[in-house]
Parts: sequence; structure tokens; C-alpha cells
Amino acid sequence: MNNMPNFRIKFQTLEFSHIDIHFKTLRSNQEFADPEGVAASLGISSAQWPLFGVVWESSQVLAHLMDDLDTGKKRILEVGCGIGLSSLLLNARGAAITATDYHPEVGEFLIGNAALNEGRKIPYLRTSWDNQNTGLGQFDLIIGSDLLYEKEHVELLSQFIHRHAKLQCEVILVDPGRGFHAKFSKAMILLGYSHKQSHVKAENYLSENYSGQILRYAKPA
Repeated sequence: MNNMPNFRIKFQTLEFSHIDIHFKTLRSNQEFADPEGVAASLGISSAQWPLFGVVWESSQVLAHLMDDLDTGKKRILEVGCGIGLSSLLLNARGAAITATDYHPEVGEFLIGNAALNEGRKIPYLRTSWDNQNTGLGQFDLIIGSDLLYEKEHVELLSQFIHRHAKLQCEVILVDPGRGFHAKFSKAMILLGYSHKQSHVKAENYLSENYSGQILRYAKPA
């Protein structure tokens, strides 16, 4: 990211049970800057470009789940982290969190936001889900929010998660209801995972029409 970006940002603070998380985001989901065509070369359109840089309701649900989680010594991976709210929260809690995303701007935002919270640099890899050899290793817990945008994401994401799951692994995803979570759950079951899902309880940070679900998978079944 350039020192003088030609998109506008804003700063926010979200409160959790014992931690306040400070972070910068894009000012809105209408911002765009890809002067060298890096995002375009990765297949990221101008309409898709700003989606990484705002806080979505599903990401807030996931972060609140992580706020209550006993992380212990778990090695945790956030997939498609975007602005990385859950990663920032887990990092502030001292958890062993690693983040991934495909967008070329995510890494710099994650570095800056970790510093805003006086936290350590979060291990991060820009990668696509079809990468067969990320070098990340395997994890005890894999998390993500609002990941299933398209039909082809079902196979790509399930296989990516499976490659990075330890022999005993928990997966927690928050899905706002884009229509692909049933097929994704079937794919995960075929890979040997058990499956549970629950509706998100109404919270004051969610809009009245939010109808997301919490998807949980465990290996072995």
C-alpha cells in the first residue's frame, strides 16, 4: 500500500468483554484504488475491491465468538480475514493466530491495525484457496466469516480447510445466508467432519434483518 493512498480511511473502536479493539478501515464500501492493476490481475473487480476493508456484521459475530473462546495453546487460522477483526482480537488476547486473505491490501492493513492495538505482528499469508502448498502447516482451530459468495467456493474452501486441519480440528464459520452453506456442510461431512449449526442470537450490534448462522465442524466426526 502506498504511503499516500488514494482511498479514504476511518478509525473505529469496538468494545468486547475485556478488550477494546482499535482499527482503521476503508471509509465506506465505495472506495477503490488499484493504480497498478494488481487487484485486477488477481481477478478482483472494482466492485469487489473494497469488500475486504469494511466491518461486516458476520465478522462482528465471529469476533464475539472468539472473545468468549478458551484458546489455550491452540494454533488458529483465520481464512479470508478481510480487515481481520477476529485476528486482531485473538492477537490482543495472546492467542497463536495466523491470518490469510487473497486481497493485495489486507497485509498492510493488518500490520497497521496490530500496531494500533500495541500487539505483535500477526503472521499473514496472501493466498488463494486453490494453493496446494501454502507452507502454513496445520491448525487446531480454523475460523472465517462470510466466505461463501459463489458456488465454486464450496469445493475450494472445504479443501483448503481440510489441507490445513490437524487430525483433531474445530472449524467455526459465520455465514450471513448467501445460499451455499448447505452444500458446503455436505462437502465437509464427506471429508469426515461432524456438523452443527445454530442461528445467531439478536445482538445490539446487528441489524434487525441479519439472519446469519454459525456453522461448526469437528474432525474427526
